[in-house]
Amino acid sequence: MTEKTYLEHLNSLRNVLLRSLGAIALIFFVLVFFRNEIFLLFANPLTEILPANSSMIATGVVSPFLTPLRLTFYVATFVAIPYLLFELWNFIAPGLYKEEKIGFFAVLFSSIVLFLAGICFAFFVIFPLIFTFFVQASPSEVLVMTDINEYIDFVVRILFVFGFAFEVPIVLMLMIWSGVTNAQQLSSARPYVIIGCFVVGMFLTPPDIFSQTLLALPVWLLYEVGLLASRFFINK
Repeated sequence: MTEKTYLEHLNSLRNVLLRSLGAIALIFFVLVFFRNEIFLLFANPLTEILPANSSMIATGVVSPFLTPLRLTFYVATFVAIPYLLFELWNFIAPGLYKEEKIGFFAVLFSSIVLFLAGICFAFFVIFPLIFTFFVQASPSEVLVMTDINEYIDFVVRILFVFGFAFEVPIVLMLMIWSGVTNAQQLSSARPYVIIGCFVVGMFLTPPDIFSQTLLALPVWLLYEVGLLASRFFINK
């Protein structure tokens, strides 16, 4: 590779990054006018199960303004992901063979679908269960009033944890396809994987066995799905 070609690649990468940041900024400036509606949408899993005399609170002076703004930035970044992946594809595709393009596109598409599935699973299944458990488990003398800043931090962290956790089948298939391991070795390691799922859940979820189990069980099931899929699509 000549120096000129190397510099051209760096220039292309810079343009990709600039266009990607510009896309996020543009989406953010559009969504910022709906920041309060976006916050209410994300707060709904908790607010709909709070007692009638309870509500969310803001303990910081600037929290009522900055927290919805920060959440809007997260949403803008998420909405921009298809365009970001499009830019990534345009940057990488010219250097790939036809078979590699097909494989890369399949992995990319599957990763997006699984990531979205993880986020939807967390938002529509996990959040109602967790928040109902926490609210009902609180002492009757305690009035549940959650700080909006801590709530958004918790929600965003759990959404990303489940989104990435649902990538387990892709990771397994890539490991088997690359020759790092094989399906037989991964099957024999199943007991350690189950323990590992609960250990990971212990560090990534709130410190209660209920939340840990809600993360560990789907990850274990996805591990089994990855093993099953590898036997059909990979001959190793």
